[in-house]
Amino acid sequence: MAGVGDAAAPGEGGGGGADGPERDGRGEAEQPGGGGGGGHGPPPAPQHTETLGFYESDRRRERRRSRAELSLLRFLSAELTRGYFLEHNEAKYTERRERVYTCMRIPRELEKLMVFGIFLCLDAFLYVFTLLPLRVFLALFRLFTLPCYGLRDRRLLQPAQVCDILKGVILVICYFMMHYVDYSMMYHLIRGQSVIKLYIIYNMLEVADRLFSSFGQDILDALYWTATEPKERKRAHIGVIPHFFMAVLYVFLHAILIMVQATTLNVAFNSHNKSLLTIMMSNNFVEIKGSVFKKFEKNNLFQMSNSDIKERFTNYVLLLIVCLRNMEQFSWNPDHLWVLFPDVCMVIASETAVDIVKHAFITKFNDITADVYSEYRASLAFDLVSSRQKNAYTDYSDSVARRMGFIPLPLAVLLIRVVTSSIKVQGILSYACVILFYFGLISLKVLNSIVLLGKSCQYVKEAKMEEKLFNPPPASAPGKPPNKSQNKCKPSQGISTEENLSASVTSQPVHPKENVIPLLVASSSDQFLTTPDGDEKDITQESSELKHRSSKKDLLEVDRFTICGNRID
Repeated sequence: MAGVGDAAAPGEGGGGGADGPERDGRGEAEQPGGGGGGGHGPPPAPQHTETLGFYESDRRRERRRSRAELSLLRFLSAELTRGYFLEHNEAKYTERRERVYTCMRIPRELEKLMVFGIFLCLDAFLYVFTLLPLRVFLALFRLFTLPCYGLRDRRLLQPAQVCDILKGVILVICYFMMHYVDYSMMYHLIRGQSVIKLYIIYNMLEVADRLFSSFGQDILDALYWTATEPKERKRAHIGVIPHFFMAVLYVFLHAILIMVQATTLNVAFNSHNKSLLTIMMSNNFVEIKGSVFKKFEKNNLFQMSNSDIKERFTNYVLLLIVCLRNMEQFSWNPDHLWVLFPDVCMVIASETAVDIVKHAFITKFNDITADVYSEYRASLAFDLVSSRQKNAYTDYSDSVARRMGFIPLPLAVLLIRVVTSSIKVQGILSYACVILFYFGLISLKVLNSIVLLGKSCQYVKEAKMEEKLFNPPPASAPGKPPNKSQNKCKPSQGISTEENLSASVTSQPVHPKENVIPLLVASSSDQFLTTPDGDEKDITQESSELKHRSSKKDLLEVDRFTICGNRID
């Protein structure tokens, strides 16, 4: 038995030498004793397998220790004392702070655009009452006195004079046609309907007003171009008289539509419980839901801003009509005006609040800066300045109609109809007051035009759009795209244009030739008022770059009814 023990001892010693790295320190210390003392020494230490650099015994001790440390007090202590550093994600929090500052700037920038746009609409609206009658009188005077002076030009009248006469005739015809519409009967017919019916009717009227504005301006433009188109060309239209009857019918129907809107608003003001007025104002907040959570680009937001300007100005005129009708019913008692004043202020305040909230969240969700409203203001100012040029291709009121969808003729017909039926003019003194009031309107129109022109020149200079004023409109055949060579901008031409610019924005360039077809001003590049596309690419990528740029329109080419790809992602 002793031999067996002696034989086993060297095996253990040899095995210990081979497994030395796999034992702990205590096993290594006991190894010599085990080899020299035979079988009488202490037993060898147990062998442990290594896992990820730790022994199983160490893992078990750590596990027992961690279980002992897990307690409610330690958890509460860790929650109360743990910290973090926001500077580790500085870019994220800086962006969030800039969004807050942008939302704070939106009301100021938006209202500056709104005020400028409302005064533009007011200028176009006052033009119908003040300067348009005088221009029609001058055009008729030229037409009747033409045999005395002889025919110097090929045209009997200038194109602008023909358009003025057409506007005046349409205005007079529609005014007499509106006398066959009974406002009182319409008021009592609408008042007899239930509240929910009136709410639905008012929403339908808003949609119909936008559709009428979109198609109506095309009808008027078609009439003006058909009446002034050069006769040498091949006739490609149905004639001036059919276009004229279409324009008269449009203005008459649109005036009736606005009258129904004003009557519905009047019923809401005169209702006892004000429930209809509350429901109509809540409709503005539904507009937030329909527009805030959509994807908007700069062109889409420009369209919405123009629509809000037109809607706000139209609401002001409708409120004026409601006040006139109510004051007439109460024999022009000034005390009743203070009864209407809170409701008027409530409608205006709700409209302003809805616009601010809507634009603030649209710019937030689409990462649009507040500086974009200054670009919109410069684009509107460009229309005013370009309409003062000798080579202007449209009247300013028509330019505002295309840009904002605001057509002053139907609204002017309705206002004249309401004023003439509400105010009775009798006696010489009354006619003298009317003449003084007319001169007051002319003074207001001239003053407003001077201030707007000065501000517009300032905005155009700040936006560096002066060279666009001197670019002639592109001439291309109808139905054919313009030549690609005309769309390329050469650096040498840009430098010479800047050197030849006059100090004044309103300086008059050379009148274009008669054989050039005046079209809308189209920019040769997207450098102004569009989202930058980056630096110019190589010549091999020119076709793909032009295809990409064609999807983005310049703000000068976007009107209220241009489809700009507004979709929900």
